[in-house]
Amino acid sequence: MKRLLVQFPHALFPLALLPLAPAPLGVATATSAATVTDITAPTTDFSKPERYEAFPGGAATSFKRINRDSFSHSSANMNFERQLDFKVGNGFFKRVWVSSPASTRAADGLGPLFNARSCQSCHLKDGRGHAPAANWPDDDAVSMFLRLSIPPQTAAETEAIKSGRQSVIPAPVYGGQLQDFAIPGVKPEGRMTIAYTESSITLQGGETVNLRKPKYAIAAPEYGPPHPQIMLSPRVTPPMIGLGLLEFIDARSILANADPKDENKDGVSGRPNRVWSEEQGKVVLGRFGWKAGQPSLRQQNAHAFNGDIGISTPLTPSPNGDCTAHQKKCLAAPNGDSPEADNLEAPRKVTDLVLFYTRNLAVPARRDIANPDVLAGKGLFYTSGCAQCHTPKFITRRDSRQLEQSHQLIWPYTDLLLHDMGEGLADHR
Repeated sequence: MKRLLVQFPHALFPLALLPLAPAPLGVATATSAATVTDITAPTTDFSKPERYEAFPGGAATSFKRINRDSFSHSSANMNFERQLDFKVGNGFFKRVWVSSPASTRAADGLGPLFNARSCQSCHLKDGRGHAPAANWPDDDAVSMFLRLSIPPQTAAETEAIKSGRQSVIPAPVYGGQLQDFAIPGVKPEGRMTIAYTESSITLQGGETVNLRKPKYAIAAPEYGPPHPQIMLSPRVTPPMIGLGLLEFIDARSILANADPKDENKDGVSGRPNRVWSEEQGKVVLGRFGWKAGQPSLRQQNAHAFNGDIGISTPLTPSPNGDCTAHQKKCLAAPNGDSPEADNLEAPRKVTDLVLFYTRNLAVPARRDIANPDVLAGKGLFYTSGCAQCHTPKFITRRDSRQLEQSHQLIWPYTDLLLHDMGEGLADHR
């Protein structure tokens, strides 16, 4: 890496908010790989904020008013011409899909099985979801569902897992996730239920806290008993901000932190998840989803369209979504594939706009970075070892096609690796 380009448009921020810089902001300054290493190294000085710490998304950081729309702003360094694509992509993200056939042909194709009618239904205001407050019918759990899988049953399935072509083996009847809604004439698969067991533990300081351990189950399975070895893994919708920046972290920077056998004996053993890229036709680094199960935002979006809403896309062309061979009415239901849309329900033009939108949801600016309590907490965060997994800083790779994400100093506090969090949090998938 020869140069570090710091792109902070002066017009967006009051001068008092701008950190001191060794050269005028927006000017390319010569650096070396060693300098980049120094920039991203964890700090040891907790007496004051670090340079550019107020800009967690680099030049894309949003400094707009903090309110209910704080996660819905575009990258601050986006030019005017690209704002229209962002807004249209937002429209598709909010689109409420309907079942086929319908008079609104551009928006039909829902289901037949689904968890939500739109992306926005789960990612409300582009934020994260939450566990339901109660079981159905008192709460519809719209921002949480169950992933389903079984252990490999054949040599071919074992080889598919080993080769990386598949991450899991879907349940033979219920597929890869439990869909709790369906179009008319098709039965939903069932309902997720959660039962909690409470326990108390005593901390080192003598304080007692109560913990709840959830147990997940499928109530009212409409297609017969689930597989006896079925594995259930809950998923809560994550926030959408900063995803394009995470995608632009060079894979080599992520892999440099991998240490699956803890060879440096620091007690941290993060490992990369290798997954199948449908775009590249090979195994690559995973980085999206709670367990880094998808390699790119395009593939993550396509599987969400298909699995969560039942919409066909170029990467997931089945108009039946997650229907299985055991769900005959689901497979026979009408769909919204259209010749005008490349025989899909969400053609490339639509998915490209949604991709642009999801890549460019801006990270809000850090607040109170000079507050003494914040600095003291930061010191504890670093000295207690949190920063060993929650990597504070990266510099994204260069890409002239995506200037908003290109060569930015970002502060994501993640290493994008998998970690064994212990039996209490394991799902064994």
